[in-house]
Amino acid sequence: MEIPLDFETLRVIWWALIGILLIGFAITDGHDMGVTALLPFVAKTDEERRAVINTVSATWEGNQVWFILGGGAIFAAWPFVYAVSFSGFYLAMFVVLMSMILRPVGFKYRSKRPEKAWRRNWDWALFIGGFVPTLVFGVAIGNVLSGAPFRLDSDLRITYEGGLLGLFTPFTVLCGLTSVAMVVLQGATWLGLKLERGEVHKRSMKFGFVAGIAVIVLFALGFVFLKFGNIGYQVVGDVAAGGVSNPRRAEVVPMAGGWLTNYATYPWMWIAPIVGFAGPVLALVGLKLKSEPLAFGGSSFGIFGIIGSVGASMFPIILPSTLDAKSSLLVWTASSSHLTLFIMLGVTLVFLPIVLAYTAWVYKVLFGRVGIENIRTNPDMY
Repeated sequence: MEIPLDFETLRVIWWALIGILLIGFAITDGHDMGVTALLPFVAKTDEERRAVINTVSATWEGNQVWFILGGGAIFAAWPFVYAVSFSGFYLAMFVVLMSMILRPVGFKYRSKRPEKAWRRNWDWALFIGGFVPTLVFGVAIGNVLSGAPFRLDSDLRITYEGGLLGLFTPFTVLCGLTSVAMVVLQGATWLGLKLERGEVHKRSMKFGFVAGIAVIVLFALGFVFLKFGNIGYQVVGDVAAGGVSNPRRAEVVPMAGGWLTNYATYPWMWIAPIVGFAGPVLALVGLKLKSEPLAFGGSSFGIFGIIGSVGASMFPIILPSTLDAKSSLLVWTASSSHLTLFIMLGVTLVFLPIVLAYTAWVYKVLFGRVGIENIRTNPDMY
């Protein structure tokens, strides 16, 4: 079978598609997690908390699709990446899944009983379901940038020598806090769009302003770490971009500041960090001007830029190894076969527009502000 796209091009396309799926998840499910992380702080009464919960009640389940698509795409397009990350970071993944389970359970059970203690406990469970995954996702990105302690033998069998506590270093915690601030800003600006103006709306805007400043400061500190910290990697020699998928045919070595070399080689990549800084600034302007669409749009652009900066900095490396220079995973060495990537691309070109169109339609149909009066008069709300 003659494939119209060469192997190198398909690999780059799928590298970009994985990034798009991760950004889609961070933007859509990000405001869900941000809302639940803010729940105990922006809402004081039971009615206020129910109003906050119902800003995401109509769409949160559909937003999980991006998470599932991202995991499935990594499994199919980058099997080595899936095998190393999901086995090496197993305990961290378990923590994420257990905390994420609290969200649907909390949404369904919180209002089943009227006792204050019952509802308060579920409110904190929802907070955990929003805060913990966001923190761990950021810490995971920090570990990807720092490198993971794994090696592949000559038969490509994986040995991982890390532990759960080893995932937390000053740099990875910084990445985790950046993730939290980014998602809290997204959640706060979403509440600005969805809540009727009142006390909860005002509190949300205040939290959003603080989170926006935190995103800018923490993102800048991340670049300082990459510039002056002992963090970074570089590919040694030339690697055939269209060669066979075997991670051991490339060598990647540590190099302080190595993640910033792409910006000198490809100046157009500066678009990503510029958007990463400009997005939160735009969100702050929107919050100051009380323009909720501008604030939410700026926050979403910021997420795009921050996640895009990670991809731009690392390309073509996907996951570097701290134990073995010949075990790191690259775009050119860790993908599925040429035919597999092509067939998957065809399926994606058919179904991804359908998912996007359906998601846009759902948001359009179900969009509207939630207020205390809605909670009092609508029996279908949580």
